[in-house]
Amino acid sequence: MSDEKKPLLSPQAKRYTLSALALIGFFLLWEGICLATGVSDLVLPRPSQIAAVLIEKMPLLWPHTVQTLYTTVTGFVLGVLVGIVLGVVIGSSRLAYDVAYPLLVGFSSIPKVAVVPIFVVWFGAGTMPAILTSLVISIFPVVVNVATGLANTEPELEDVLKVLGASKRDVLWNVGLPRALPYLFASLKIAITLSFVGTVLSETVAANKGIGNVMMIASGNFDVPLVFAGLFILAVLGVALYAISALIEVRLTGWAQRKNDMAMA
Repeated sequence: MSDEKKPLLSPQAKRYTLSALALIGFFLLWEGICLATGVSDLVLPRPSQIAAVLIEKMPLLWPHTVQTLYTTVTGFVLGVLVGIVLGVVIGSSRLAYDVAYPLLVGFSSIPKVAVVPIFVVWFGAGTMPAILTSLVISIFPVVVNVATGLANTEPELEDVLKVLGASKRDVLWNVGLPRALPYLFASLKIAITLSFVGTVLSETVAANKGIGNVMMIASGNFDVPLVFAGLFILAVLGVALYAISALIEVRLTGWAQRKNDMAMA
């Protein structure tokens, strides 16, 4: 019998513990630097001040938080659906790739702040421009990754399946799309952060509700702790959606992660 004792924490629990300690240490260091230097809260508020603002003004901030979350998730989901369709079309056809890809690159190169006024002219100020901005800013990474995943399907495997009687649709549905899933989820982690950028950008320009609008008004009133409170809320929402995406990724692409773990071992 082995006398080795089992570790108190699993490797995953250790990682979570270290991450939590690093986060706590970051805020404590922030607090200590602000107290030691006496920096004004107009320049850099202390974490304790930001926490106090969050507790005091959460009834005011909550409807704006829900609005920003709703707008971002709606634009993100629509952007992912459109991106998947475009990625499948581009990744499955060389002609579609040659025609559509330059257009996507050109559109993605346009600063989205220049697109918001156009959406305001078309749909008026409010939620719709924010949803559309969140949508268009999240499409490009999804399209690129899905098309790349489909393009990485081995030609030899496609030839074998076609010889066995599989149609092009069967190859796409049973081989191409499953193999593109790791690429898709990699793009979702990028797209969700970009969606928040698009939403807040539109809310600061053309909305009367949302965290972006609150931050804009707070900065105009030199209420810097409230601005940082808005940033903290956005960070928490982004991390939460990122974690949900990662959890779904583990459920659907565990086979790919196990393969990577075996290769690293």
